[in-house]
Amino acid sequence: MLPQVNTDEEWDAVVPDEALVRPAAGHLCSRLGLAGAPLTRYSGGSVPVYAVGATHALKLFPTCDAAEGVVEARVLAHLQGRLPVRTPALHASGTFGEGWHYVLMSQLPGEDLSQVWPRIPVADRERLVTEAGEALSALHALDPAPLADVLGPGDWNAFLARQRTGAVERQRTRELPEGWATRIDGFLDSVDLPTAAPGVLLHTELMRQHLVVDPRTWRLTGLFDFEPAMIGDAAYDLVAVGLFLTRGDPGLMGRFQKAYGREFDPCHLLAYALLHVYSNFTRYFRELPAPPEHTWESVAETWFGRA
Repeated sequence: MLPQVNTDEEWDAVVPDEALVRPAAGHLCSRLGLAGAPLTRYSGGSVPVYAVGATHALKLFPTCDAAEGVVEARVLAHLQGRLPVRTPALHASGTFGEGWHYVLMSQLPGEDLSQVWPRIPVADRERLVTEAGEALSALHALDPAPLADVLGPGDWNAFLARQRTGAVERQRTRELPEGWATRIDGFLDSVDLPTAAPGVLLHTELMRQHLVVDPRTWRLTGLFDFEPAMIGDAAYDLVAVGLFLTRGDPGLMGRFQKAYGREFDPCHLLAYALLHVYSNFTRYFRELPAPPEHTWESVAETWFGRA
């Protein structure tokens, strides 16, 4: 059985080790009635995920991330059949090994949008972005109250305050140039984020890597990876959209927001990007269009503006 994983050292020693993880996954599959089904580990993702035969997927959460497995299972059960795009069907979840958690779910049909994006015609890209905007709008329209016992952060304004306290240092640890880091506080001071926004169910990572499409029709066939879900301001979900789905294309961002049914202030979205749990602006500056001016307002318009 799999040992406890509570430190970075334990993670590095256990999680990538297929000689250790695969047999445990196979034993668990046998316990779940899937004995003999071939296991194929997906290359992406931070935790081990296996295709089990042609119809199931098994996601394993090490000890330190076990709570995220509970979140994934609860959100999948809550969403089943309620969005205009498929989400994985939950088949089973529970604990195994030394404090690990597992989620057994259905596989989604289609291919990873991030892999096929370069060969998708422009008109089909636009339609896919529209479908993604409609899906996010439907997600945000659901009542998140049944999930409040497992989803954070609880007090949204307190969460933002904590993120604000560490905003500059967080980017410095990711080697953001000082010319940008020293301007973060001033920019955040200038943005009036809402303090009473209604809490909605947030995916938090709506990006190409978490969407699948039919390569024959270029239609959206699935949305997955709900372990980082939260309850909070809807605008927070537009951060990943701008950074990882529309990627600084104002036409696509405008199309997404039209399909969503609401326009968002680019400076609000950039502020949430700076406060986001996973923000890494060194990476964003490397991968996204360069702003024409050395100001955060210019960054906001370049990455989150719409046409």
